[in-house]
Amino acid sequence: MSNLWAAVPVKELDLAKQRLAPLLAPPLRRELMLAMLEDVLAALVATPGLGGLVIVTVDREAERLALRYGARLLADGARDGHSGAVAAAARLLAAEGRAGMLTLPGDVPRVTPTEIADLIAAHRPAPSFTIAPSRDERGSNAVICSPPDAVPLRFGEDSFFPHVRAAEARGLRPTVRRLPGLALDIDTPEDLAAFAALPLRGRAGALVAENAIVRARRGAPLGDHRP
Repeated sequence: MSNLWAAVPVKELDLAKQRLAPLLAPPLRRELMLAMLEDVLAALVATPGLGGLVIVTVDREAERLALRYGARLLADGARDGHSGAVAAAARLLAAEGRAGMLTLPGDVPRVTPTEIADLIAAHRPAPSFTIAPSRDERGSNAVICSPPDAVPLRFGEDSFFPHVRAAEARGLRPTVRRLPGLALDIDTPEDLAAFAALPLRGRAGALVAENAIVRARRGAPLGDHRP
C-alpha cells in the first residue's frame, strides 16, 4: 500500500514525559524522548509499503531529527494535544488523496519494521480500520485508517475500546493486532522499568543502559548531578 502514510505527533519536548519526573531530571527526559523518537523513525523508514512520513510538531530538535529521516513537517495541530495533531495529519493526507494513514506515537522504542509491516499486512481494503492496543489493552498504540479520516480518533489512556466502537459506528469491522514491541509505550516509571528489563537496543536502549536506571531508585533523579 504505497499510498499509506505514517503520521507521528510529537509535543514540545520540554513538556514531554512529565510522569517520568520522579525518575528522570528534565534534560534526560528530553534526551530520552528524542532517542525514542529516533528509534520509531528508524523503524518506519525501514518498513516497506509506506508512501511517506509526516511529523506533527513545532519542537525544533524534533523537526531537525524528522528531516534527517526524510519526513515532512506539519505544524498545524501540533499544540492541540495528541488527538488534535493526528486529526490535522488526517485532514492533510485526506485532502491530498492518500489511501490511508498509519499513526503511532514517538515513545514506542521497541517497535520494529517487522511489527509495522505485520500491522499493514493485516489492514483490509478501504474503508477499513486497524488498531494495535497498548500492553494494558487500554490505550491505542497504533491505528491505520483508510481513508485517513475514516474514523474520528480521540487518544488517551482509555482510548482502545472507544476507538473500536467509533469504527463500528462507521460500519467498519476493526482489525486488532497485538504486537509486543508496539504495545510498550514509555509514559511512567513502571513503563521505563519494564523497558529496562528487556534486552536493550536502539538509541533509547543505549541511553537507559548508559544511565544505569537503578541509580534513580537510590536517591536523586537520573540526570540530576547536584552535589
